[in-house]
Amino acid sequence: MTSLAEEIRERLGECTATERRAALALLANYPVLGLGTVAQFASAAGVSSPTILRFAARMGCGTYAALQTRLRTELEDQLKSPLAKAKDGAQAGGTGTGIGAVAEAARANIGETFRHLPAAELEAVVSLLSDERRTLYLLGGRFTDALARYMAAHLRILRSGVMHMAGQEGNWRDALLDVGRRDVLVVFDIRRYQADLGRMATAAAKRGATVVLITDSWLSPIASVATHVLPARISVPSPWDSSAALMVIAETLVAGVTARDPERSERRMSALEAYRDEEDPKRPSPTSGEAPPTG
Repeated sequence: MTSLAEEIRERLGECTATERRAALALLANYPVLGLGTVAQFASAAGVSSPTILRFAARMGCGTYAALQTRLRTELEDQLKSPLAKAKDGAQAGGTGTGIGAVAEAARANIGETFRHLPAAELEAVVSLLSDERRTLYLLGGRFTDALARYMAAHLRILRSGVMHMAGQEGNWRDALLDVGRRDVLVVFDIRRYQADLGRMATAAAKRGATVVLITDSWLSPIASVATHVLPARISVPSPWDSSAALMVIAETLVAGVTARDPERSERRMSALEAYRDEEDPKRPSPTSGEAPPTG
């Protein structure tokens, strides 16, 4: 199911100027702003109460109460632990939870993710990541840091100035000393969003860095400071969320950077292969017709 946050982002072009202000205010404090009263929402967005009601109707909610019901449901989904999801599956009879069902759901997640991701947004992120005048910092959470590390490893081959921010939050703060206005922070953050990632993203944004958020369809709170937000579908019939669509987003961005400057990519990959040949003269050359070992 498409989250309300996704629908808002996709339909901003349909909104009037005042409805757009309401939409952006909600996205900047999602979903909390929409859980208050109409008057509180209107005051925070700098619009009238009738504008908030029209905005709710624009999003397919007949009443403001219906909008709040949808937001509360999404908030409950955001906060569910693996244990809670396992219990939900057991109460539902455990149907459709086999290996095949998980694989099919992950495949569908990838398709739905890219159906809702605007090509212009992906291109904009590729342009940022391709610019060697910008230092890239990549960071992820408990489970998603593996994706940040994977993406950084590829980008380091394609361009200079790529850093994977590993370890504890104290180490990330050290890196902040060098973060500036031309730099880019790519953050992976999915539900049960991590407060430490939010602090880092906020601090980087305050120093002028461009924040790229790769998140789930409910949107990490980091969206409020991110210039670009790439939401992915992660739900599968399992206690565990799926990272399949997140991985494909990362690989799509790496492929885009590779294609953006093919001469640079080929030059750097050729240099890397030459270093490997020096280390292991017996290794088959990429031009010898034999497949070189990978990894």
